Amino acid sequence: MNYADYLKLGTLLSLQDPESNRKGKPAHDEMLFIVIHQAYELWFRQILYELDLIQDIFGGRVVDDADLGRAVNAAERIVRIEQLLVAQVDILETMTPMDFLEFRDLLMPASGFQSEQFRLLEIRLGLKREERLPFNDASYDASLEEPARARVRAAEERPSLREQVDAWLSRTPFVDHGGFHFRDAYARALEEMLAHDMKQITDHPHLSQVEKDVQLASLQKSRAMFDGLLDDARYEELRAQGTWTFSRRALQAALFLFLYRDEPAASAAFRMLKALMDIDETMALWRLRHALMVSRMLGRKVGTGGSSGYDYLRATADRHRAYNDLFAIATFLIPRSALPPLPEDVRRAMRYRYEA
Repeated sequence: MNYADYLKLGTLLSLQDPESNRKGKPAHDEMLFIVIHQAYELWFRQILYELDLIQDIFGGRVVDDADLGRAVNAAERIVRIEQLLVAQVDILETMTPMDFLEFRDLLMPASGFQSEQFRLLEIRLGLKREERLPFNDASYDASLEEPARARVRAAEERPSLREQVDAWLSRTPFVDHGGFHFRDAYARALEEMLAHDMKQITDHPHLSQVEKDVQLASLQKSRAMFDGLLDDARYEELRAQGTWTFSRRALQAALFLFLYRDEPAASAAFRMLKALMDIDETMALWRLRHALMVSRMLGRKVGTGGSSGYDYLRATADRHRAYNDLFAIATFLIPRSALPPLPEDVRRAMRYRYEA
């Protein structure tokens, strides 16, 4: 096997065809622009390939422990790829705004909004059509060619990774094990912690009554937030408002895994949830870096695809997130010292035993 033949280098290296050269006005930096964006699409392809593996594993009725390790590894690989995508912005920014203007008009109306692979990536991670910001009064996939639009809509009909993870979390066995019910144990520990905090504030000799009232009111607000996860009616109300996307059972299981992540049986599952948060966070960082680069290159000009440029791209970094629920779990964490101990039978079930 020849190196060049294996990598199809003859074909690969013939795919960089600057439009400015074909127009007879070569712009040196257009080659960099093409290489960067072709590299983005190759990495998108690899991310989708890793998602194939992860979704195959989570799509079954049971997620085998050995397969979970493979899924975690693939998810962590996606994070590393995303970090590389962010780093590529640094290379692209070696091109100055005036260099970009040499060939920018030749690109219209081409735009990154026409990247089918990126849309598939968003959908498969869990971003829903109704969760997206409006784009120029049109559907987010309106700029795609019809065959690509059909593939995007077909992807929306299939379960996303977020939905698969929800179903997987909902089956977490240790949340209810024998006579142990995590929700009840957690609620008792929470009440004890809040009662202790309230007593500390009430009895504090150096706080004025006004200061005590402010801090006590803050604790009451915290208690109301906890109700959003523990109280069925309050949870349904918040989910109807779009605050939660995961099911209540999945959220409580995620909280259990966060709190007891040191137990061997929870370790890999916690790493999977952490990797999903890292994917979401790094994707948001990439969107933000992209927005800042657009601002640097174009100022307030409209993008080549007709978008509102920086303002729209900056807003997507905040709104186009698939795993906000996992980030919200931090709201409900309690100190290790207040953590309810696991019953002995649950603790044994979650640990490995090696016997002669």
